[in-house]
Amino acid sequence: PHAGPVESKNEAAMSELVPEPRQKPVVPMKPMGINANLLGYIGIDTIIEQMRKKTMKTGFDFNIMVVGQSGLGKSTLVNTLFKSQVSRKSSGWNREEKIPKTVEIKAIGHVIEEGGVKMKLTVIDTPGFGDQINNENCWEPIEKYINEQYEKFLKEEVNIARKKRIPDTRVHCCLYFISPTGHSLRPLDLEFMKHLSKVVNIIPVIAKADTMTLEEKTEFKQRVRKELEVNGIEFYPQKEFDEDLEDKTENDKIRQESMPFAVVGSDKEYQVNGKRVLGRKTPWGIIEVENLTHCEFALLRDFVIRTHLQDLKEVTHNIHYETYRAKRLNDNGGLPPMTVETEENHESNL
Repeated sequence: PHAGPVESKNEAAMSELVPEPRQKPVVPMKPMGINANLLGYIGIDTIIEQMRKKTMKTGFDFNIMVVGQSGLGKSTLVNTLFKSQVSRKSSGWNREEKIPKTVEIKAIGHVIEEGGVKMKLTVIDTPGFGDQINNENCWEPIEKYINEQYEKFLKEEVNIARKKRIPDTRVHCCLYFISPTGHSLRPLDLEFMKHLSKVVNIIPVIAKADTMTLEEKTEFKQRVRKELEVNGIEFYPQKEFDEDLEDKTENDKIRQESMPFAVVGSDKEYQVNGKRVLGRKTPWGIIEVENLTHCEFALLRDFVIRTHLQDLKEVTHNIHYETYRAKRLNDNGGLPPMTVETEENHESNL
């Protein structure tokens, strides 16, 4: 009977000596001294300059596709975007060519340089799109072309002795021109965007916006946004690809306020208040292309070139191309099917 309290005292003493085993924290602890104070200058900050020099030497690729009916000013707008004659029509093609019976794909490449930065620009035009009486499945040649460029890149990538820098012909951006009717999107517009938004970055633009009043333009933009939402059409920048809160805030503003951009293009210069401006002359005045009170061309240019050009390329590579690549390799058990040409290449490589 006297043993009980002695045992309980011993147990209490033991529990004091041996602490209970703690559970390991789920989140690994940050290493100490993560913000170490440097005692002097090392030169880590020159990495950015090293990267800049390297990319300046190699240059940049950018491939832009324009899709829409004839007469919506696609060629003019592309020339205005890059302030040079880069479109198909201004590059020696016959201006009096007839409307093709089926959709054709015509790509033209240029090297343009600004401030020491070289860019290999390819403009891909789609004459014949939406110009027939029966436009059924007229997006198919466009989809086929886009996928062919992915296939070309993939074949180069899976080669045993592949090039250090694979030529990039993939379509980074597709400007889709909406007719300025002021009513609603045509079934063709919806069908095209529904099919192609999964394979390419689509940026919808309302062409020839100077044909509408300001009220009509605002109303039409809201209606187009609503129709795209109702039909579940994702345009660039897609919500699910926003990487952080800053991107999301910036892109939400663009999606809710700017899209689709109501634009006017012109490659003619006029004198306005002693300044040379790009514009369109009308009997009642000059529409200044780069003036935000006149149209949203400046917003589109800033969006495509000054803020999102690199992101357009990254989304093309990391999302659209990866989706194509995964599906293609999965369908063929790991590699594209061998052709006589690839067999010969492999033998020569070996």
